[in-house]
Amino acid sequence: MDLQLTGKRAIITGGSKGIGLAIAHALAAEGVDVVLAARNQETLEKAAAEVAERTGRRAIPVVADTGDDESVKALVARAVEELGGVDILVNNASNQAVGAAFPDLAGTTDEAFWGDVNVKVVGYLRAARAVAPHLKAQGWGRIINISGLGYRQTHSIVRSIRNVSVAALTKNLADELGPHGINVTVVHPGQTRTESKTAQFEAAARAAGIDVADYERQIADNAIGRVVDAAEVADVVAFLASPRSVSITGDAVAVGGGLLGTVNY
Repeated sequence: MDLQLTGKRAIITGGSKGIGLAIAHALAAEGVDVVLAARNQETLEKAAAEVAERTGRRAIPVVADTGDDESVKALVARAVEELGGVDILVNNASNQAVGAAFPDLAGTTDEAFWGDVNVKVVGYLRAARAVAPHLKAQGWGRIINISGLGYRQTHSIVRSIRNVSVAALTKNLADELGPHGINVTVVHPGQTRTESKTAQFEAAARAAGIDVADYERQIADNAIGRVVDAAEVADVVAFLASPRSVSITGDAVAVGGGLLGTVNY
């Protein structure tokens, strides 16, 4: 299937590694020129060079902090200047350290809550707010918000709240922007194999005295019996970013391999 993405232009926040980098690769492979945004310049430049080398598309690194509105505005302005416009926004930036240890109520501080929500929820709002006028002016666009299956689970107060909030933001944006030809969706990854997670899985498997595949099957807790790869999440995002996805907007797409024990309707 031709996703009809050749020549489109995308901004990917949190694009220097993990799911964000996988999305950059997937979009660029479909003919999209991309702007990768993150806070670490060295990691970002390496990631952009890798995308450009593999795909032959433009991949521009822009240091930006979605926790700061002026930084987000500068990011979008730079993308428009470099690429001549923007068609796709993938909101993926987050603070992975927050909520990772699944603290209880007493351990969930105000600072941790606001630090995470400022980057992942309000940061997504900032980016959408800055990009929307460009998408509306051309009468077409896609915004994909990367959230997480933590919105269906109670392991972490902060992560549950932030992911539910991203879903609510998505539906509000979809209803408002839909008449302008702009689709907005939210993608909820589950346990996902990324560069950093692979190292964690290998270390945990060694400690348990089992191979990595067996370890991943134990922690997957899904219908396919294994951890989903970041590239497989990216494949779904590429479709949602394309004109082919016109019938999907405002809705949540789970990409966790079928979380066990849940019924969604």
